Amino acid sequence: MQFRQLGARLLAAASTAALSLLILSCGASNTIDFLYVTSNLQSPGQINVYEVNSESGALFQIPDSPYPSGGRNPVYEVATPNGLNLFVANHDDNSIVLFAIGTDGKLYPLQTVTTPGTEPVAIALNPSGTALYVLDYYAPAAPGQPSFTDLNPGPGALIVYPITPGPSGLSSLGSPLTVGAANYFPVQCFPSNLTVTPNGNFVYVTNTNAVVVTTSPPVTGTVPTLPASCPSSGTVSAFSISSSALTQVSGSPFSTGAGSEPTGILADPGNGSIYVTDTLLNKLYTFSIQSSGALSLASTVATGTMPMGGTIVDSKFLYVTNYTDGSISIYSLSSGLPSLVTTSNAGSSGPLCVIADPNTQRFLYTADYIGGTVGGAELDPSTGTIITNQGSPYVTSGQPTCVAAITHPGGNKNGL
Repeated sequence: MQFRQLGARLLAAASTAALSLLILSCGASNTIDFLYVTSNLQSPGQINVYEVNSESGALFQIPDSPYPSGGRNPVYEVATPNGLNLFVANHDDNSIVLFAIGTDGKLYPLQTVTTPGTEPVAIALNPSGTALYVLDYYAPAAPGQPSFTDLNPGPGALIVYPITPGPSGLSSLGSPLTVGAANYFPVQCFPSNLTVTPNGNFVYVTNTNAVVVTTSPPVTGTVPTLPASCPSSGTVSAFSISSSALTQVSGSPFSTGAGSEPTGILADPGNGSIYVTDTLLNKLYTFSIQSSGALSLASTVATGTMPMGGTIVDSKFLYVTNYTDGSISIYSLSSGLPSLVTTSNAGSSGPLCVIADPNTQRFLYTADYIGGTVGGAELDPSTGTIITNQGSPYVTSGQPTCVAAITHPGGNKNGL
């Protein structure tokens, strides 16, 4: 489970390692996971695929890696719970690409869809893998009006694509869910991220309602101006989920406080809370989820500078990456609310997207945008502290934007 980043406006870094040493120390027989890392230095974008060693957590790329992302500036990716498919959002082409994942971790493009709005910044799956949620930075404009863009900014949009599972992992995306005549659900200005609760009952979207400018993508020639219609501070939009519709929760959107710029967001495994990072005020908010889906602020704790990404491990520890600090804040969840354990050097420059290996939850990986690498660390299951992996950081195609992972497909029947 991981925070969704600001559509890759903030991402993570590290350095490089000797690939030959990794190949000597890792082998397919020791592989516990496959790791997928999008990089946007090249056009089209690239997806680096790594095997994760079971003993050391070390990474090495599979022989055919990297693969084209199917578009320009890939900023986000998610893998289906069954490990058969990978979805990638290409920001500059307004596209989502669906890949099949082979039993050897290789990628096979199946389908490309164009989002209703522009500049997709984050995507998420429901727990059953039957719906894909896409967050467009800009919603479609009204009929007869120019499209919302950086030159003509407007509100964002949440889009829901049904996923039809097929034989041998050949799933497909259907037409977006409609509400009236529209095929999207409006949110507020400059949305950054989204999360779905593990029980599949609610989806939440962070709206910065501000122009967050960093050194990382998506970078445009024109920094958008803030429309007068935007609220003066950040919010979280909340929607309840049914089998055929989304309904905005009463009271939504919920304020994250004066002067706030919420970006990362993560649902707790127990379905009772969401965690939200604030890149301007350097805070981590915990909101309690009411039975209706409404939110109430439960706690606020300090983070490092410009917190963005995060992941929960074993329901016990919460890890938050701090983009400017190059650090990871580690929180214990034993009391039910985040309590700072320590802040560790992430071994990177500008860390953002972070994930724990899904098989053992022993290893942590960050997409390190500025350093152009992937950072790796081993977790202490009793204290939550981390130690950098031998060989970390690991080489990428440059400017990595996010990370996804699947368990080694011991029983996957994708036939590829």
